[in-house]
Amino acid sequence: MTIFMRPSCHLRILELERYKHMTRTLFTTCILSLAFAGMGNAQAPASSPDSGPHYTLAQVKELERNAHAPEQYKALATYYGKQKKDYLQLAAQEKKEWDRMGHNPANTAAKYPRPGDSARNLYELYMSKASDSGTLEARYNRLASPDTLVNAQ
Repeated sequence: MTIFMRPSCHLRILELERYKHMTRTLFTTCILSLAFAGMGNAQAPASSPDSGPHYTLAQVKELERNAHAPEQYKALATYYGKQKKDYLQLAAQEKKEWDRMGHNPANTAAKYPRPGDSARNLYELYMSKASDSGTLEARYNRLASPDTLVNAQ
């Protein structure tokens, strides 16, 4: 039993096949371009050479436990100084957001937490962390100075 189709059906089938091929090609091209872009980003340097060493929290805790030399204290002071600077930058961003949200009259009648409340809370958190980092930086700078080590003995 043979089924005959109209010539217009053959054209429609050919169009669908061409559409599927085009879709597959476009999809493959997108996947490959994302893969190549990802490989390019993976090969980029992780950090700039002038930013200094990056410590994990475990490494910092270990260094704090075992620090006895001025160089180790200086490394800790540098780490906490960078932390303080980073927290102050984050706090400045949140302060801008808090100021921006605070001037919106619609926010004054909003229920808690208002949109500006999270920015204020983050600002206060970052300022607290910056203060703590500053205290630790000053402590390790004092310990790194040779005068402190002589007086301690």
